[in-house]
Amino acid sequence: MRRTNGHAKGAAEPLTAHTAGGGNNRLTEEQIRKVVAALEVPFDPKTIEWRVTRTSRDETKPRGQIIPYADQRAYTDRLNALFTPAGWTRSYAVHTSANFERGSDHKTVAKVFVTCHLTIFGLGSHSATGEEWTDDENAGTSAEAQAFKRACSCFGLGRYLYYFTGVWVDLDERKRPTCRPTLTGWATPEGWRNGLRPDHQEAADHHEMDDEADSEAYRLNRLVREIEALAQPLGRGLYRGLLKRLGHTWSPRQVRDEKLLQKVLSHMQGAQRGLRRLRVALEESGPESLERALRAVNLRSLDEANSLETLHKIVLHVESETKA
Repeated sequence: MRRTNGHAKGAAEPLTAHTAGGGNNRLTEEQIRKVVAALEVPFDPKTIEWRVTRTSRDETKPRGQIIPYADQRAYTDRLNALFTPAGWTRSYAVHTSANFERGSDHKTVAKVFVTCHLTIFGLGSHSATGEEWTDDENAGTSAEAQAFKRACSCFGLGRYLYYFTGVWVDLDERKRPTCRPTLTGWATPEGWRNGLRPDHQEAADHHEMDDEADSEAYRLNRLVREIEALAQPLGRGLYRGLLKRLGHTWSPRQVRDEKLLQKVLSHMQGAQRGLRRLRVALEESGPESLERALRAVNLRSLDEANSLETLHKIVLHVESETKA
């Protein structure tokens, strides 16, 4: 594979829709491991930009906390390099909320929501939603880019960027960083391939030293990351179903209530345990028992199960056949 943007090396050629088996045939487990590993490699540091997320109150010496990000073109380049343009596709759905009063400035305004459905042939599909206030003239573009990058992160692409805790630097008169921080080892392609990984505990300790608001923001982001990490293990039906039933949204990033996020995570972890029970039972009873269990709950496939209650019924039905 080419190594543009820090692509993983070692494969002879990119995977295409043909070599991946088309839209219906999945990759082998070994191919999936290699592809996911290639997707997880950080971008080339040259493609990384820095965004100011907060500023200090000291006007005599302006400072800001910045975090790294990559333009969506870096994500597109990685997908094209790994799968070719014919090996993946995306689609968008756009809707807006009703007008409501914004808490920060009490202005009445709506939000635009863009949902990106990303499919990698042979690997699967993931959806994610981006959002922006409609009084921003670039609201649609920003929400679209956010949705696309979040969908990519479900496959592991760009996910490492979520582990940054922020760096304080001096700002110029236009509140732009006066310098570019040096990326730590695990945030570079070379360091990642050599086995370096982010120290989660170090990030947690850093946030514990910050103020109360930042600690709350960290807890929310941590819960969101844990929930998003369950998207692939649960499958689209269960993941989206639980989010919609409990959080009334398609994306955990739209939920800013910590207790509600904990509830969603708890239910998803329960669903993950249920799927493990199901796999164990199917090893004994055989795939035919799953077909009978699905018919009993009026479903055509396990992907249509979108609640813990339905999954529980399927598991019990299959387990009952192992005891018969």
